[in-house]
Amino acid sequence: MKNSVRAGLAGALAFGVLGTAVGIAHHDDSDGPAPKGPYVALGDSYTAGPEIPDQSGSPAGCDRSDRNYPSLVARRLGLKSADFRDVSCSGATIGNLTGVQGTDDGANPAQLSALSGKTRLVTLGIGGNDIGFSSMIKQCVQQGVIYYALGGGERADGDDAPCRERYVSGGTDEVQEKIRAADEQLTLALGEVRQRAPQARVYVVGYPAILPAESSGCGRAMGLAPGDVSYLHEKEQQLNAMLRARAKAAGVRYVDTYTPSVGRDACSAQGERWIEPLVPRAAAASVHPNERGERGMADAVLEALGTAG
Repeated sequence: MKNSVRAGLAGALAFGVLGTAVGIAHHDDSDGPAPKGPYVALGDSYTAGPEIPDQSGSPAGCDRSDRNYPSLVARRLGLKSADFRDVSCSGATIGNLTGVQGTDDGANPAQLSALSGKTRLVTLGIGGNDIGFSSMIKQCVQQGVIYYALGGGERADGDDAPCRERYVSGGTDEVQEKIRAADEQLTLALGEVRQRAPQARVYVVGYPAILPAESSGCGRAMGLAPGDVSYLHEKEQQLNAMLRARAKAAGVRYVDTYTPSVGRDACSAQGERWIEPLVPRAAAASVHPNERGERGMADAVLEALGTAG
């Protein structure tokens, strides 16, 4: 979700705020020992780890870190470099699993092209860019700037949500509609994963807690009206619920990174949070996992693999 966040937040800061499996036979060893590779990591910026040192891999525009969760998982599994491929890319959508993605510095091939009949482990973390979560944050921050400038922070009504009003109209939630569309796309993508890597154990990795369930002082720190903190949190919960349901329907595993990250969102204390706020205090992109967050996500994946500890 990173590329559009970087562009969008610049404007906000200027204001002072800154499938189903497709009927083919496949191997399922989900209750056996963790596969030792080959391992292919697919996903967007929450997988890639933008601005976490050291940045590595090609193309450089994907902003992959050698300390992102796939790299940490590969090391814990003792995989050799030849048995690990990280093709995640900041800004990736579900469509970039099967289509080339252009970046500011080079093109990333279709991510599923890294899969083969030899692949034994696949992790997939994607969906945030399909619902426009980065642009939502941009819009909500801009709305929050206006809200606080007009004295909204002095009002007692903690449910003020000018950004939510932009996305919800006439009983239709624009973001919920995008989640439904992403669900359909992910169904097809997971079927394609199974076709290309029928022997692989596949894990869909959810998103960690980005914002708390309630504003409780978080809104002003993030430049968000109180009710919009709750709204954005709700949309992330709905996205994760879709990812979990889609993984189950496709017969693959879901990795819950949200539960272990509760209380470690962008509004948490600097020494505890997994997600950096609008103005990062650690080496990470705005509103993205820091190194602690990537470690926490790696631990969740390893626990799902049965190799935690």
